[in-house]
Amino acid sequence: MSTPDVTVTVIVYNDAERLTRAVESVRRQTHANLEIIISDDHSTDETPAVAQRLAARDPRVRHLRLEGNSGGCSAPRNRALQIARAPFLMFLDSDDELPARAVELLLAAHRAREIDFAMGAVQRIRVDNGRRSTWMPHLVAEHRTLDGIEADPRLFFEHLATSKMYARAFLDRHQLRFPEGIHYEDQLFSAQAYCLAKSFTIVPEPVYRWYVAPFATSEAASISNQRHKLANVRDRIHVQHLIDAFLAESGHESLREDKDHKFLKHDFRMYAGDLPYRDDAWLTSFADLVTPYLDTLTPGAFARLPRIERVVIQLIRDRRLAEARLAARGLGHTVGPRRVTSDATGRTYWGDRVPESEWSRRELDVSDLELETRPFPGAQFRHEIQEITRGPGASIDLTIRTYDPALRLPVGPQRATLLISPGGRRLHVHFRLSPVRPGLFEGHAHLDLAAAELPLHGFAGIRHPLLRLHHQGLSHTGLLLAPLTFPTLTTRIPSHHLTVEPEGHGPGRLQVRWEPTGVTARLIRPTVHRVARPKVKRAARLVASALKQ
Repeated sequence: MSTPDVTVTVIVYNDAERLTRAVESVRRQTHANLEIIISDDHSTDETPAVAQRLAARDPRVRHLRLEGNSGGCSAPRNRALQIARAPFLMFLDSDDELPARAVELLLAAHRAREIDFAMGAVQRIRVDNGRRSTWMPHLVAEHRTLDGIEADPRLFFEHLATSKMYARAFLDRHQLRFPEGIHYEDQLFSAQAYCLAKSFTIVPEPVYRWYVAPFATSEAASISNQRHKLANVRDRIHVQHLIDAFLAESGHESLREDKDHKFLKHDFRMYAGDLPYRDDAWLTSFADLVTPYLDTLTPGAFARLPRIERVVIQLIRDRRLAEARLAARGLGHTVGPRRVTSDATGRTYWGDRVPESEWSRRELDVSDLELETRPFPGAQFRHEIQEITRGPGASIDLTIRTYDPALRLPVGPQRATLLISPGGRRLHVHFRLSPVRPGLFEGHAHLDLAAAELPLHGFAGIRHPLLRLHHQGLSHTGLLLAPLTFPTLTTRIPSHHLTVEPEGHGPGRLQVRWEPTGVTARLIRPTVHRVARPKVKRAARLVASALKQ
């Protein structure tokens, strides 16, 4: 039996349904001289039978079954490493795929020059809507070879072990294996590989397809999507401690700020976005877990973050947990605080009081946001729905509060408009915001969703209403935050089922969902989507128009 050029290990546990897809993606590789090891972490479903059938079909496929379940990715990978016959190694999860040229591209990088590993672009595919994107695209935008991680420490953000092809000699020389008994093993393994490698090559082409289920049930969610579990927080912090120890012991302490920045910007940021949806007990435990570790991070890592992210972190550290929830709803969006406070020097701070410690004042200082002076279209307001009441038909009545922390709006009633556009034309709902006190306005809007003009072939999708303010010939458009929980409202409009609900993730906007029904769903929309030529599309729309008469 000839020696394969590359061993691709496919790890699997109770995933009989998707295992064949993963293995077939390796069998279809343009570079065919490879072996495939299916490393089964003692599955209890039909996975062993599927693996045996795949091995019987192709002599390149080998089936390895662990004697007991390890509960993670490390042991299946390490056991496969023990029996792998090729000089180059890759890893694939059973719910993902390799693009057809992945092995060819990465092997070519190894053959072009002596490197310790090669890596390429990761294509993320949302399983709920099929949307595709590139993971960390700025890091894999061009072909380049680096002489060590110091040449681009940003690569700590690309911590996936599956996007790389490793030289077996490199792994053996450093006795580099996946740490067993912990989660987030990729982060430690990749940090070690980056630091130990003398050189590695990046290719811009996709070499991995990562299927992401962001809203999977807790039972089906991947480890990274189980952020609601405090054990998940504990595991992630434990791995950070291990990485920190490795950096210190291996002489790479100079990379600590870059690694700390990655933790704050990526790992902590993932939890921060979920804070509005956590209860008081969870938030308290979260603060207990993360604050001691945050206290060990380098000051420069905090300074590199956007101001709003620093605010959320500091509110957690100061145990101002209710305010942390409010601040987290603005992450990634231009949402202002409810209130700000100034000290005697004119510095402006998040919230209703001046922070006590010097560090807190530095982190909660929002003077650099220029709340008072930035142009009106980019001003920071906060629009919150206080009450949602069902009206007749497909209408809802909203009580809305607008917070103006920098007092940008003049005293007196303000003109405001709700905007929503499920079709080609926006629905405009004008209403008035009346002053309650300085920096706070309240108004009532009647939103009749049946008045929204839909395309003749219907509309399937989600829209979030926006709120627009008008002042001195200028306008400002911002998010409309909804209560995080309220009873879902459902109704029917012509040819559609309509749902009004909380967004359920992210900032928590008011969410409106349209689902076509009847002839529109069965005939008109499929016809419009099937045809490609403009003339035929117009004909399909004429049919839709006639059927609606």
